[in-house]
Amino acid sequence: MKEAMLNVRGISKDFGGLKALNNVSFEVGEREVVGLIGPNGSGKTTLFEIINGFYLPSHGSVECCGQRITGLLPHEIARRGIGRTFQIVRLFPKLTVLENLLVAEQHLKGELLLHALLKLRHVEAEDRANKEKALKLLELVELGHKKNELAENLSYGQQKLLEIARALALEPRILLLDEPDAGLNPTIARKVFNVVKELKKEGKSVLMIEHDMETVMGLCDRVVVLDFGEKIAEGTPKEIQANEKVLEAYLGKVKK
Repeated sequence: MKEAMLNVRGISKDFGGLKALNNVSFEVGEREVVGLIGPNGSGKTTLFEIINGFYLPSHGSVECCGQRITGLLPHEIARRGIGRTFQIVRLFPKLTVLENLLVAEQHLKGELLLHALLKLRHVEAEDRANKEKALKLLELVELGHKKNELAENLSYGQQKLLEIARALALEPRILLLDEPDAGLNPTIARKVFNVVKELKKEGKSVLMIEHDMETVMGLCDRVVVLDFGEKIAEGTPKEIQANEKVLEAYLGKVKK
């Protein structure tokens, strides 16, 4: 196991009488892509919400790069190095593609009103650097030619690519992807696949919720499987495909 970038320790979550997660633990190492799979309702998105600070766990804790982040607000967790995309795209539809990225960068570094008003020399230089970085991210996701287009005018697949770029604008050390290729046509899905491969080469760690086993097999170093809120398996994609519990709880259902 490589050095842990993300450490999920004994996470449980109760909603009244419903136990959504029960003592879930795993790690995501440096430069590692880990898939999180399981049937609908198995607790995958709830776990993401806990990692991101939208929910507090009933028990357990989460660490990012060796620091406890449980109890921090979502924007504080983002600044600690965790970026995220959502299953349902969340963009600023009336802003351009480029502006969506610049907003994320300003949020990361903070925007001092006095500096914004005076337009100090170093602020102008920072603005130029932010724009250059944003354009590079758009090239990474193959949206450079759409930089001046309103986000609402993009196709659904292009909006998903933009959301990945916006998460990367926060300069995360680990990226959480919630079904990044769900509902995409094969061409856009392949672009998402290639972006994740490139992120790994650049030293990013990725935790992704994914249902497509071809994507899991092609991208993931390890896979964690949830069922009814519990971790039932963890291993390489090949090990997971041969695991009887997984076949019964998840893969078998998909094949029916």
